Amino acid sequence: MKRIYQLFLAFNSTWLIVVVYLVKEKYKFNILDSYPMYYSWAIFILIPIFLTALSFLIALKLPKDNLRSNSVTEIELANNNFLPTYLGYFFVSLGVNDISTLIVVFGVIYVFTYLSQTLYFNPIFLLFGYHFYFIKTTTNVKIFLITRKKLKVPGDEEFENLKRINNYTFIDL
Repeated sequence: MKRIYQLFLAFNSTWLIVVVYLVKEKYKFNILDSYPMYYSWAIFILIPIFLTALSFLIALKLPKDNLRSNSVTEIELANNNFLPTYLGYFFVSLGVNDISTLIVVFGVIYVFTYLSQTLYFNPIFLLFGYHFYFIKTTTNVKIFLITRKKLKVPGDEEFENLKRINNYTFIDL
């Protein structure tokens, strides 16, 4: 289940490249031909939002873990660290001229996102109220934590129901 979830997270993290390309190229669903183009665009945008919501349900099947409050020595908000990456993705998708190039570019970025398996940053998580943190533990291990909690002081929060995505990435549902 963990591998499937990792594949799914990598897909959700990179799918916005396709959405930007489809909007740029003014693609439209055939069944919405008599409607204005922005109806198709709304569906393009809703697809990754729906898939991200689905990822929370799938995450319930991941292995459980916890993080004791006394084991956290450092907290760093990571929400803004990924903005340059996503701006890069958007600029790449705006520069792609045809669907075959898009497929290759998306495939390469997807494979690298999956193989890196260190972080699964999906900006749509922000719409669901989640935040991203780098947490340093007393054993000097730096982990990536996805949670709705607003963390400020190391040791204030305890995480009893974490789901382990990989050895360094956890989600608090």
